[in-house]
Amino acid sequence: MRTAAVDCGTNSIRLLIADIEDGVLTDVERRMRVVRLGEGVDATGRLSEAALARTFEATEEYAELIRRHGAEGLRFVATSASRDAENRHVFIEGIRQRLGVEPEVVSGDEEASLSFRGAVSVLDVPDTDTVMVVDLGGGSTEFVAGRGGAVTAARSMDMGCVRFTERFLRSDPPTGAEIEAMEREVRALIGEAGREVPFGEVSTLIGVAGSITTVTAHALQLPSYLPERIHGARLSTAVIAGAADDLLRRDRAARAALPYMHPGRVDVIGAGALIWKCVVEYIAEATGGRVDSAVASEHDILDGIALSVPALRK
Repeated sequence: MRTAAVDCGTNSIRLLIADIEDGVLTDVERRMRVVRLGEGVDATGRLSEAALARTFEATEEYAELIRRHGAEGLRFVATSASRDAENRHVFIEGIRQRLGVEPEVVSGDEEASLSFRGAVSVLDVPDTDTVMVVDLGGGSTEFVAGRGGAVTAARSMDMGCVRFTERFLRSDPPTGAEIEAMEREVRALIGEAGREVPFGEVSTLIGVAGSITTVTAHALQLPSYLPERIHGARLSTAVIAGAADDLLRRDRAARAALPYMHPGRVDVIGAGALIWKCVVEYIAEATGGRVDSAVASEHDILDGIALSVPALRK
């Protein structure tokens, strides 16, 4: 079955068209556009006209690709920014007009479940392992624990690279005081998530989404953004922390000059890097040093959305 999946987050909107056979995805087309739908939502509570226009333009491009490739099923999932915005009805109607489907503004729990399914679908993880998938988005971060492919606990926190850049990191480069204030808040929110998600039981830590894959590319010092090198890369907590600190110290021009940096991620990668650093350090502490590394995955909620389409059509 050929399916299409759209993941519309706070920072980017992504498309996957894939063939599914026996629960295995074969990519036909993957696209990503940074539209910054959630720009300013943390402060205003509304989606701006400019952000909506960028998102609708990308959606029209995706609609043409979906028609061209003859997808039989389509699911459009929207996450943090759309959950928070009081004018989300404008967004919903605009997507319906362009794609002919109702966009699903999913809950944090559903987002977490889809992220987990996508991340573990292509990684060889023993069924006995307690896996923690961390999906670090623009407006929220999902912490999802599971075993044997099934989710056992999840929590979504309003903590993302766009939201926290706007809230904390206003200088270029960020000041020490800004970084310290953000780190205090991040650690407090991770601790709150830990009341429901068993960090101390984790045996494998997997990170997904653009902030994490970009930190991984930076740590590996890749000559360009190479998904085949990033996917499955296991880095130590110390290496991740070092790469995150280096990104935080750089000004915008220095970040933009990195060969693997997407232009739409330049302004928000510092916050994303700091969140990921805090997460891996927190889990290392919670497990008494037993989990001292993390795996990056190029497969995430977008894959989970695509895999869910056949079940929705039954």
